[in-house]
Amino acid sequence: MPIIINLDVMMAKRKISLNELSQRINLTLSNTSNLKTGKAKAIRFRTLDSICKVLECQPGDILEFRE
Repeated sequence: MPIIINLDVMMAKRKISLNELSQRINLTLSNTSNLKTGKAKAIRFRTLDSICKVLECQPGDILEFRE
């Protein structure tokens, strides 16, 4: 899949745990884990918006396109 999710990188930079992020974006731990590990097939804009607000970043910091 050419879209890479760098959520784990941004979480490490912001020193936030998976549990804390999951609670703050109001998403189940399982779904947050799927995003972090790149197993998710889709992401809602609302979820991406929440992640960006909590991590104080831009969508491009989390999503990357590679061929």
